[in-house]
Amino acid sequence: MGIADDAVEIRAQGWRTLAALHGLIEASLERALQAGHELSVVEYTVLDALSRQHGWHMRVSQLARAAALSGSATTRLVTRLEQRGLLTRILCADDRRGIYTELTPAGSELLGQARPTHDRVLGDALAEAEATPELAPLVDALHRLPAAR
Repeated sequence: MGIADDAVEIRAQGWRTLAALHGLIEASLERALQAGHELSVVEYTVLDALSRQHGWHMRVSQLARAAALSGSATTRLVTRLEQRGLLTRILCADDRRGIYTELTPAGSELLGQARPTHDRVLGDALAEAEATPELAPLVDALHRLPAAR
């Protein structure tokens, strides 16, 4: 194997390690959020993203990026959350094709109930990963990231 091949393998191994950490965290969060709050990880992510808008709307396309979903998957998700009364859609006054989403009081309440579960399970999953030699360097790197303001 040449130097270029070694570099490709190192990147591929890094990607596999990142995917393993993501899978561990997501599976733990999915179980806990479903069991305790009847929310999926992606539903939690959408409610969390909307809660950080501080009274502003978010376009469905912005939600798609925040949740790493396709436009059609996001539309289906928004419909489900709207039917549950957790968010509402608002037509854009300037662009009739644009649709905004906004967290409802019920969505904010459910998110408030789910957030401690999310934070606890995330911490537990990271602690578990930190005890795994292959994952520990990634967890260490996450801990060194600056906190968002």
